[in-house]
Amino acid sequence: MKKALLAVIFAIKFTTAFAQSEAEKFRDKSLDNKYLSPVELKSKLTRYDYSKLFTVTNNAMVYGFIGDNFQRIRIKIISITKNPALPGTYNVYGKSMVKNNIDEFRGTFKITNIRKYKQTSYGVDDELKGKGIKGQYLLIGMYNLAEAETQEHAGVFKGTFSTGFYLDKSNIVHYDDIDKNADGYSNNQFVGQWASYNNKLVKRCNWGDYRIPNSQGFDIGAGEFSPNDKYLSAGWQTLRDAYRTSAVSAKAKQIENAKWWE
Repeated sequence: MKKALLAVIFAIKFTTAFAQSEAEKFRDKSLDNKYLSPVELKSKLTRYDYSKLFTVTNNAMVYGFIGDNFQRIRIKIISITKNPALPGTYNVYGKSMVKNNIDEFRGTFKITNIRKYKQTSYGVDDELKGKGIKGQYLLIGMYNLAEAETQEHAGVFKGTFSTGFYLDKSNIVHYDDIDKNADGYSNNQFVGQWASYNNKLVKRCNWGDYRIPNSQGFDIGAGEFSPNDKYLSAGWQTLRDAYRTSAVSAKAKQIENAKWWE
């Protein structure tokens, strides 16, 4: 009887794990990080305003892909405001660009967890030690961003995100760039999917600051982001050209740094 019961429990757990979406797995892996304290701080820390964390990074350093062929997508959060009526919820407006197609989107970020790192980093050679850093934290949440149905190729972005921040001695929230010069640095990691309104098209869609989460086989960079050569034709050629000392470099840099959302 006990063996049968254990078999049933195992089957349920296996089925649940197998059925988990990529976004759910990303959330669970983030929360299981051994460097994070298991103490949940959401109820204590949602009073702070985290909106500025999502608009700090130069958009040229925000990378993303959509679909299994790693087609480039560019995401720009244009405005984000804390919803005073819904604790932990933020109203978001922005734009996406795939090839030459630019769409507006509106939606929400909703905080689900806030955890503190067990140890605080003070940067290379502890250069920030004594500068009033109170602690480093990881914010995890869900996003739902809907493009207007009247737009071409419109749909909805849904998934999980994680964002690193730190508090200073005055309890002011800062984007966590303490280890920005370290190999593999990333922040604002979004994992999920884009689905057309008729659900006929459902595609993986991940993006982030400086690196893209879950981009194994595509991002082949060691210290920093670098797309695999075989995917350059999916919108990544100008990024590669921008870092070359060639005649095309200047034009490529202009394209990469253009404010395409204006």
